[in-house]
Amino acid sequence: MGFRPGPGCVLCAMAAAASLPQFADITSSTGIGFRHHSSPTSRKYLIESATGGVAMIDYDGDGRLDLFFVNGARLTDPMPAGGQPAKSDPRYWNRLYRNQGDGAFTDVTLTAGVQGRGYGMGAASGDFDNDGRTDLYVTGFPSNILYRNNGDGTFTDVTRTAGVSGGGWSTSAAFLDYDRDGRLDLFVARYVVWDFEPDIWCGARKPGYRSYCHPDQFRPASYLAFRNQGDGTFADVSASSGFGASPGKGLGIAVNDHDRDGWPDILVANDSYPQQLFHNRRDGTFEEIGLAAGVAYDEDGNTYGGMGVDFADYDNDGWPDVFVNALALQRYALYRNERGNFQYVSTPSGVAQITRLHSGWGAKFVDTDNDGWRDLFVAQGHVMDNIELTQPNTRYREPLLLMRNRGGKFEDASAHSGRAFEAPLAARGAAFGDLDNDGAVDIAINSNNGAPVILRNGGRTGNHWLAVKTVGRRANRDGIGARVRMIPEAGPEQHGFVSTAGSYLSANDPRVHFGLGAAARVKLLEVFWPGGTVQRLENIEADRMVVVEEPRP
Repeated sequence: MGFRPGPGCVLCAMAAAASLPQFADITSSTGIGFRHHSSPTSRKYLIESATGGVAMIDYDGDGRLDLFFVNGARLTDPMPAGGQPAKSDPRYWNRLYRNQGDGAFTDVTLTAGVQGRGYGMGAASGDFDNDGRTDLYVTGFPSNILYRNNGDGTFTDVTRTAGVSGGGWSTSAAFLDYDRDGRLDLFVARYVVWDFEPDIWCGARKPGYRSYCHPDQFRPASYLAFRNQGDGTFADVSASSGFGASPGKGLGIAVNDHDRDGWPDILVANDSYPQQLFHNRRDGTFEEIGLAAGVAYDEDGNTYGGMGVDFADYDNDGWPDVFVNALALQRYALYRNERGNFQYVSTPSGVAQITRLHSGWGAKFVDTDNDGWRDLFVAQGHVMDNIELTQPNTRYREPLLLMRNRGGKFEDASAHSGRAFEAPLAARGAAFGDLDNDGAVDIAINSNNGAPVILRNGGRTGNHWLAVKTVGRRANRDGIGARVRMIPEAGPEQHGFVSTAGSYLSANDPRVHFGLGAAARVKLLEVFWPGGTVQRLENIEADRMVVVEEPRP
């Protein structure tokens, strides 16, 4: 389904297409030679279908976003009971690429020491020790890894001493300061209670029809929460924080302040299980309120295959909304925030009609054309690599999807956004950020058992922009958890939230990006810091990055 203007409006279609940015697949020119290996087996181990993530992380502090790709690991066919996925073969290493600033990237994996171990899933980024250097957390099976950034181009694996190894099958993770003590804590979603044994057969017992098992075959898993103690270690508060009482089948995580009480809440996208919203009770504990808040089910009261997720204000009313994608025939879910409670609006917004036949993973509200309204980008592909045998109208590999936000309604703009949107992919994780610092948000995609895709946003829409980088003093160094209000000299007021979480298995640019449309100046920029301080800046010229440092106590 393409962009569809009103009847007879050919000139409207031409004008709309002309105002859209063109995305170019620049992967081959970047020098990035990574290829994801899921190690598919005849046993159809479920974990093969869901990896891998990608992170945009400025690991060397030069102001340019680097790229980290998470890889699977080698599986034998079959895996022995208690067997460990092998990462000794360099083809299965995670890979870190340094942004050289000229459009090219250099593989620095060995120097940095981030090859990984175990079967990789996703990544989270944040400065957990407040030393001004971004650290990296990598999730997977059967355990996770915390890399401390040494500031000299290398990382140290501090998982054991920090106490954040976890266990089981971890998927997405997020750094957030949930208790507002100025130190980043860590939340980790886990998918299901799963191992290589017992080896469950799913699908028809004939050649080619064995399939990955539906998550209904497995029990939900409890989530992990780690409180930063400020001395390089974390306390496991998974039970005492309340998360232990609400297990799920978590794949994606996003963080925002759903009721604007100044405390971060956590949204978890669940696969064929009610979606979950964990409300921060401001005393170190969380309460799961997905059903009461209106985000647990679709409009028919059904669960769906929630995978990628985002939590941001798409209609510019100051309240963060929710997007969760799903599998083909289920429709992607859009929930409008109405002062702390949510309404399912996939149909009236246009999202349901556009996405009925699609399956999505990495996703984000992102203003691709800088017109002041956040669009929706989704990296797509079905989970079942043989789905076309049982559902001939469904595809395993799918093109990318861009839904353009037209004042709160969405239109499929994929066909007008560049040839990169034509190629079918088995996409999984997607990360979002400005790789070349030109004011247009770029996208990096990790494809299951395939090559990545780096999309450069060509911009050239004539619209202005502003990027905001927060530096905490009393708050955590990254300013994660700060809310940013922006009023341009013309156009809609906008609100952003500082976080690297969101999408699927991935970590994003922490800078808050605003499209300004025709406005060449910002009248007012307000930063609501996690500790309660409100900082105001006035009369800011557009088309630049503004660094906002929290006032010292």
